[in-house]
Amino acid sequence: MRVRRVVQLGGVGLIVLTSVIGGARAQAEGPVVVASGLDSPRHLAFSDTGDLYVVEAGRGGTGPCVVNPELGELCFGMTGAVTQVNDNGADPRVLTGLPSITGSDTLGPSDIVFTGSQKFALSIGLGGDVANRDAYGPEGAMLGTIVTGKLKHGGVTVLADVLANEASANPDGTDINSDPTGLFRQGDGYLVTDSGGNSVVRASKKGTFSTVAVLPPVDMAAPPFLGLPPGTMIPADSVPTAVVQGPDGAWYISELTGFPFEPGKASIFRLAGGGQPTVYASGLTNVTDLAFAPDGTLYAVEIASNGLLNGPVGALVRVTAGSTSPETVIGGLDSPYGVALTSDHAYVSTCSVCIGGGAVLRVPLD
Repeated sequence: MRVRRVVQLGGVGLIVLTSVIGGARAQAEGPVVVASGLDSPRHLAFSDTGDLYVVEAGRGGTGPCVVNPELGELCFGMTGAVTQVNDNGADPRVLTGLPSITGSDTLGPSDIVFTGSQKFALSIGLGGDVANRDAYGPEGAMLGTIVTGKLKHGGVTVLADVLANEASANPDGTDINSDPTGLFRQGDGYLVTDSGGNSVVRASKKGTFSTVAVLPPVDMAAPPFLGLPPGTMIPADSVPTAVVQGPDGAWYISELTGFPFEPGKASIFRLAGGGQPTVYASGLTNVTDLAFAPDGTLYAVEIASNGLLNGPVGALVRVTAGSTSPETVIGGLDSPYGVALTSDHAYVSTCSVCIGGGAVLRVPLD
């Protein structure tokens, strides 16, 4: 029996700041909210000029509304956005009018990569197949793609159709399901984690694709409510969520894992030399993003440290090679998702399932 990747993250909460913070400096300074009022904030990225941006998956809209086989009815709207985050002062939305779908979950703009101070590439999620996307009409054509544009010019154009690649290549050999999430520039192209396709693919600037890696299913204990015999193990989708390059030149891939989201079953993979992904660290839970600090330390975000079936309360963690249990930097966060790092701070998007309640925290590092 193949158990799908259903992730229903809906619900509105408040940022929890009564958290476990590692290090004497962190205890003295504490986390600070540097942006608020966001709609489903996801990944964060610095531009080449050092400005910080957060991607907002949006709040959907009035329709068309389409029934997703896994997530139920999702309604479409052009409410996705990109917001500039400033430590002090206003946080302007610098790009608006991007496609977004919402219901039990919100899908839409996910990650942004800059190729200059203004030019960018942006991934836009879907979590469905071609027929699912087509049902949203012409405005939904950008769902499941990578788009590009310039912030000051407004508007975007499709650079590469990740869903079309999933439909034709189907890297993991299962059902057709595409959800472009994490994005990283590689030469004249981009690596993208297709969370729906359980794969990492490379899109060239011409819009062609090649498969970089396929992540295998993860065996998990069947939850009691499925009514299966005690001890039954079921395969959960891997669900890669982000890809970054490490100081050693290798690629590192974070893993969410699908239903039943068993705690401790997620890994971070290392990929080098065109080989197969190997486990760099294990014992994590529902990881949505990762980043290397300037000193080479790897940090990751767990959207739900006790598993998504127990609610999206997560953490920012440190990860070392070969570890089977991450070190918590700050826990008790409401559905954290993305992370971007400086030499002494982590910026973490929180309340990633909140419409109008999302935020970005600045967290001191040791």
